[in-house]
Amino acid sequence: MKIGKLVRATLSGTSQKKATKIEHEEPTNELKNQVTERLENIKKQTSEIDDIIFKKIATDEGVVTVIYSNSLVEKMTIQTMVFIPLTNYINQIHQVSDSIEDTDIEEITKKVISGQTVLFFHKTFQLLSIDTYSAPTRSITNTEVESTVIGPQDAFTESLETNISLVKRRIKSPKLKNETFTIGTETDTKISLVYMDGIVNKDNLEVLKERIDKLEHPAYTDVTILKQLIEDNPLSPFPQYYLTVRPDTVSGYLHDGRIVVFMENSSAVMICPVTFLEMFMSVEDYYNRWTTASLLRMLRFFGFFLTITITPLYVSALTFHPEILPYELLLNLQESRAKVPFPPLFEVLFIELIIEVLREAGSRMPAKVGQTIGIVGGIVIGTAAVEAGLISNILVVLVATSALLSFLPPIFLVSNTSRFVRYIFIISAGLFGLFGQMIAFTWLMVHLLRIDSLGKPYMSPVIPRKATDLLNGIIRFPTKYLTKKSGISKSPKK
Repeated sequence: MKIGKLVRATLSGTSQKKATKIEHEEPTNELKNQVTERLENIKKQTSEIDDIIFKKIATDEGVVTVIYSNSLVEKMTIQTMVFIPLTNYINQIHQVSDSIEDTDIEEITKKVISGQTVLFFHKTFQLLSIDTYSAPTRSITNTEVESTVIGPQDAFTESLETNISLVKRRIKSPKLKNETFTIGTETDTKISLVYMDGIVNKDNLEVLKERIDKLEHPAYTDVTILKQLIEDNPLSPFPQYYLTVRPDTVSGYLHDGRIVVFMENSSAVMICPVTFLEMFMSVEDYYNRWTTASLLRMLRFFGFFLTITITPLYVSALTFHPEILPYELLLNLQESRAKVPFPPLFEVLFIELIIEVLREAGSRMPAKVGQTIGIVGGIVIGTAAVEAGLISNILVVLVATSALLSFLPPIFLVSNTSRFVRYIFIISAGLFGLFGQMIAFTWLMVHLLRIDSLGKPYMSPVIPRKATDLLNGIIRFPTKYLTKKSGISKSPKK
């Protein structure tokens, strides 16, 4: 405490001595006009931005106008990094600041509204900028979107620097590179490409940079917008890049030669290129025994195809092909549908849309209320619909099972894809029966085979680029065999 008081007293005395030494020379009228004009131009450029502060301070080098954004810079930060050094240690300001072209008013405005502080020296007309961005950010918390039982529990935040630091804590290697770009004609959003030098495929990196350079989108509020703009097949319902909020997932893909895209103000990051099978892989698979991991992968993968075929099969069997059902099951179905006035196609579409409404309404409400609405609404509406003779009780079981299966993939975008594709299968089954379902399934397979992810085949390793890719597919072999890089990301020289 005594040392702190002594330092403060010394600084205070130094400040008073320096203040007495400042000789305020009377500026000429011409100099006054130039200073006034320059400040007026800056104020005009930042007009109607009420949180921008202009504050004049007397220093050893004359009067200095400090310009900063009050909402992006904390008071303690501006005090310790700007005000105290200006009045006591002005030489430090020149050492930690960057020079700005005094004619570039737009550059000054961009720096101020991005959280930097601009210093305008009246005597020398010098303009300096200091990075004082200190807006409040969310702390690192447990992941809720991709929760796991085994493994790390930390998740990315909306801070670009924090997210990159979470990865660098795990990969302490000089090969880990990150390149920063600015995109968005209106937002000037920062993104960072992170990759492992010597492991990444340089062709993939150049393709990604080229696509980003060609973008002319005005605003980016999340990395998902960037993902949609650089996809190979933007009309496809399938996500062509992997999204995650887990640093351990990113670390694993970086070691495999993938490219990770971080964006400021986005808690999710994008990984590219990826394959269709990787959409059903979770980082927890590598923490589990290979037998458990393989079982869970098969459950997710085949669950995707079950969720898009269960209710369409109900429509096909009751509309065109009752002979494919066992006799006892057919009797139960006919009995449960005795009072249903609608054909199976409209019956299925009705209950599917009810499920979609409950799901959407529950997601838009507060967490506790949403869960209650989903559970109670499903039970009440399902029971009432069966008793009213609008749907059969067996269909309620099938639709509920289909809805649960759609949530098996670890990426929520794949769940949305299965919901969309299911309607294509339902309509095809209602029009042509099993033949329509086969047409829809053929379209699905052809479509998946034609999709690319950053120019690489989306269906690897079903059609493997390397034989070793099959060791880490639907069946996950023991970890000691997973030593080779994936063919989709392997450098041509390796």
